Amino acid sequence: MTSLIRAFSRRSALGLFAGLVVSHATPIRAEAAPALEVFKDPNCGCCGGWIAHLRHHGFIARATDTSDMTAVKARLGIPDALASCHTAQLGNYVIEGHVPAHAIKRLLAEKPDALGLAVPGMPVGSPGMEGGKPEAYDVILFGKGGQSRFGRYLGDQPA
Repeated sequence: MTSLIRAFSRRSALGLFAGLVVSHATPIRAEAAPALEVFKDPNCGCCGGWIAHLRHHGFIARATDTSDMTAVKARLGIPDALASCHTAQLGNYVIEGHVPAHAIKRLLAEKPDALGLAVPGMPVGSPGMEGGKPEAYDVILFGKGGQSRFGRYLGDQPA
């Protein structure tokens, strides 16, 4: 019986100590998840796959269906050579096509002076285009200063 009381007292003391530590700990502030507005054709299936990829990686992605993607791309300044099937706005940046979440997170961390990122076309294996043998593709940084390779990817991972 005495050992049971000692064990209970130790557990009670540890619980009390843990409670005090937790109650006096500095609160951790949660960062707001980045939110994108994705413009897509209502009949496009791969766009939904890309949106699911973004959500899986902690982004908030809201889809807006439009039958006039050409007007959206023109309004947001997407060069014709970089065009893909969907276009997203993320703060002051534009994301064109099947850009992996990894590249978008890097963009947000580095904050380059650019209009945004693009994956021209629809490379097999890119987020939303899974299936078949993945092909390596470039993520392009573009803006007033021109275009440059931001990264090379295979699937959704840097190559």
